[in-house]
Order: sequence, then C-alpha cells, then structure tokens
Amino acid sequence: MNHADSMAAALPLPAHKRLRYFQFGLLLLAAGAIYPLLYLRQNFETTILQSFHITSGDLGVFYSMLGVVYAVSYLPSGWLADRFPPRLLIAFSLSVVGGLGLWFATFPAYQALEIIFIGWGLAAGLTFWAALLKGVKMLASANEQGRFFGILDGGRGLVEAILASIALAIFAFHVERGEDSRLALQQVIYLYSFTCLAIAVLILLFLDKGVAERDNGAERQSSVFTDLRLLLAIPQVWLLALIIFCGYQLYWATYSFSAYLQQGYGMSAVAAGFITVTKLWMRPIGGVGGGFLGDRFSKEGVLGLTMLLASLSLFGLIFFPASAGIYFLLALVLLLGVLTYAIRGLYWSLLDACRVPLSVTGLAIGLISVIGYLPDIFLPMINAAFATHYPGIDSYRFYFAYIACCGLMGTVAVFTFNYLNKQRESA
Repeated sequence: MNHADSMAAALPLPAHKRLRYFQFGLLLLAAGAIYPLLYLRQNFETTILQSFHITSGDLGVFYSMLGVVYAVSYLPSGWLADRFPPRLLIAFSLSVVGGLGLWFATFPAYQALEIIFIGWGLAAGLTFWAALLKGVKMLASANEQGRFFGILDGGRGLVEAILASIALAIFAFHVERGEDSRLALQQVIYLYSFTCLAIAVLILLFLDKGVAERDNGAERQSSVFTDLRLLLAIPQVWLLALIIFCGYQLYWATYSFSAYLQQGYGMSAVAAGFITVTKLWMRPIGGVGGGFLGDRFSKEGVLGLTMLLASLSLFGLIFFPASAGIYFLLALVLLLGVLTYAIRGLYWSLLDACRVPLSVTGLAIGLISVIGYLPDIFLPMINAAFATHYPGIDSYRFYFAYIACCGLMGTVAVFTFNYLNKQRESA
C-alpha cells in the first residue's frame, strides 16, 4: 500500500467520502469539458461549414478520421489506464485538446484540420477515455455503479450544457451586433479551448493520488494476450460491447438535430441552437435519473426500456408533421434528449455485472470501447452518403430510421445480457 492509500484508509469515514466525491467532481469536470470542442457541430454545424469553407462531406470525413483514431486507441488506452496515474493522463489530454483548439480557432486549411482531428482523437481516446472510466468504477462501490456512472454522464452533461449556453449567448451576441458569424464562432472556440486548459491545471494541482489510483502501479504477472483471452471468454463482455454499439448510435442521432431543424423546418441557426442547447439541459435529468432508477430497480430493465422508447421516439421524429407546431417538436426533441442521456448514463454501469478482474478493468474498457464506439467511424460516412443520394430532409429521415433500428437491436441485447446474468446467478 502506498502512502496515499494509507492516508485515505486512515481518514474518518466522512472525510474519506469527501475525498471520493472531490475526486469524482474533478473527473466529472474533465469529462464535461473535453468533448464539446470536438463535437462543436452539434450546435454550430452550418456555421462551421461556412467559416471553414468546407462541405458536409468534408466534415463527415473529419469525424470518420476521428472515429478511426478512437478505434485504434481504445485498446492501448486501457493498457495505459492499468499502468499510469489518471491525473497525468487526463491532464495531458485536456492540454492537447485545448491547445489544438486554439489552432482550430485560426480557421486553418484542410490539411491542418486533418492534423487537428487526429490529435483530438489521440487525446480523447488514447490517454483519456479508459483512465476516466476506470477511475469512476473504482470510486464507486458495488451498489453505487448505476448512480456514479449516471451522475458522471448527467454531471458532464450539466457542464456541457452550461458551457453550451454560454457559447450560444456569445455567438448570438456577436451575430445580433451585425458581426460576421465566423468571428462569433471563433469566440466560441476560444471559450472551449481555454476551459480545457484551465481544468487541466486543476487536475494536475488537486487530483492527488488516492482512491482513484489505488490499483495503478500494482504488479502484474500476466501478459496482455493472456488478459485478452480472459476477457474474450466472458459472454457479457461481448454483449456489453453490442449494447454500447447500439446505444451510442442513438446518441449520435442527436448531433444532427440542429441541421435537421434548420433544413426541415426552416429555423434560423440561433433558433435551432436554442432547441439543441435546451436538449443538453436534459442530460443531468436523464443521466442522473436513469442511474438512480437503475440502482433502485434494475439497471438492465431501465436501460432496455429507455432504448426501446428512444427508438420509437426517433421514428416519431421522422414522421413529425410540420403542422403539429414548434412546441410539440421541442417536446419530442427534449424527450429524445432525456432518453439518450439515460442510456449513456446506464450502459457502462453494466461493466460491474461482467465480473471483470480489477487488474484488467482498463483493458476491458478499451476492448469494449473498440467495438462499442465503432459508430464514430462509419456513422458520419453513412450520414454523408444519405445526404448525397437523398438531398434535403429525406437524408435525415433515412439516417434516423437506420439508427432507430439499431436501437431496437440494442434493446434485445440488453435483455439477453440480463437473462445470462440471471442464469449465472442461479447456477
């Protein structure tokens, strides 16, 4: 046991809890700040295309590149998380994302954008993702997995919503003053970039060695290949990867809501941005609420139900009539926000039910992520292909229909996961 572990163990229970929650809060801040800059298209896609003088297909290529980098990074990310302190990995990741964001704010050429997206992918995938999830899993006890992962997603969503609201206010302020939307977007990029850099400093200064790092540095006798064979022999690991694969696509659908509302219903960039930013405020409700409901009733049951409802709601958005009114459309978008955020808050809580040894938890996260987040690679290209062959609003309808069908498949996978766990417990 290292010095930090001894100190944590010696603390009275309330102080120990405060240490846990403080560390968890820092991880939550990091998770909420690192991704909005990478996915700025969620609220400003049309302005990005105009400001960088690129097409929707170009943007799809960049996000596919980002997805490829994620895919090849997840497995080594797990290896790194099992061997290096989260404090260093997370602070490094935030610094790289923020630094590249400052370059992004100069509106560089196409080739430079390729470098930026590759760098973002390495920072958010290789050195960040598994370190974050393993830290959260280790901070939560067995009966707290649902709420901790739910609060992680809901809390990071709250951070994202606050930042997005500030960003939209800055954007609207500059546009309403008659300034070029390119300048307004630049100020938004600066906001996100400097936020990442500031939180990186906080992580370095205040995320001390403690509960979240108690397993790092432990001696390991087995090889990576032996650990992989162990993980691949667990059926629940494969099912969890499929569940995330399907559930993550439901979340990806929300990235296109802004463009869908502008092209399909004639909304302005500010009006569509208001609706999609309002949707971000549903993330704390969906993530935290889903997590607590999962711990109270059944994580698998709540997750399966939310995936089913999200799929059906997405079908509802496809056939939404323009005559139904803006408020009904807003309600449907917000409902989809709550459901998709509940899904994100719940699916990683199933990792504990896979009964993966702690010493290879990071590797398990990496392995599951390789499969679960494959949509990062191909969904942008599918979206671009639909846009090419079915110009206008129909491209989004075909895209949403495909994702809704994947959501139904994920629902089946969740209940299969639950069935196997019950069979194992009764054996």
